[in-house]
Amino acid sequence: MSVSQTLGTYSSLVKLSHTVFALPFALAAVVLASAFEPITVKKVALIVLCIAAARTAAMAFNRLIDRHIDAKNPRTSDRELPRGALTVGQVRALVVISCAIFVLGAGLLGTLPLILSPVALGLALGYSYTKRFTAFCHLILGAAVALAPGGAWIAMGAPVTLAPWLLVLGVACWVGGFDVLYSLQDQGFDEGEQLRSIPVALGVKGSLWVSGLLHVVTVGCLVAVGLILGRGPAYMVGVALVALLLAYEHAIVKPSDLSRINKAFFDINGYVSVAFFACVLTDQLLA
Repeated sequence: MSVSQTLGTYSSLVKLSHTVFALPFALAAVVLASAFEPITVKKVALIVLCIAAARTAAMAFNRLIDRHIDAKNPRTSDRELPRGALTVGQVRALVVISCAIFVLGAGLLGTLPLILSPVALGLALGYSYTKRFTAFCHLILGAAVALAPGGAWIAMGAPVTLAPWLLVLGVACWVGGFDVLYSLQDQGFDEGEQLRSIPVALGVKGSLWVSGLLHVVTVGCLVAVGLILGRGPAYMVGVALVALLLAYEHAIVKPSDLSRINKAFFDINGYVSVAFFACVLTDQLLA
């Protein structure tokens, strides 16, 4: 296997393209926190490094401990570990290296990020076990991803007031909401394997209601963040775009038609995070 093929396999393992979900919200947190502390190239570079490392560790660990489950599921049986494209040892090494890079980056950002780094890794890695014992696994995933903007705020050195907590809650509900939709694909399989999820617990209609309510909370939190921080019209345009995109997401995923779940999961939610960051940055430049 060539170097490019190997890198491509590792990238596919950790779904590198899915960084578009967490990273723009983290960068939005950096911009919002700049009202309290100045942005520096060093801080931004280290924040991006930490997010990439933590996410890589979490995804690789998830694939590692789920490899036997993935092998049974027709939707996931072609993933890198079940099909033998990577070995268990290679993926374990990736997890260890990624964790080490994350802790090193956190230490370079300051004492508090370093102290909190084991907590962040514990949540990011521990999520992978949760579907074995709780239907609230989607919310725990949301909390893990929401550590990106929360951690970025702390790394900036800005005061931890109500606003960053609401941003974290909003992102957690956003991720939890779209993960509920995504999990509808595996409802039957999860039930057969005695795995826990909202779709298994509540069925399709119940899951759609829960997802919708979580996304309403997301929009409410983003509005509140803007009001608390005194953001301008461009920020609120960003929130409006988020609301419209989430409404469209729920419009195309119906109890009678789940065929567009992948579009809702990948495309629309990528637009949500990028649009929000673009509007936050625009609002800051216009201030």
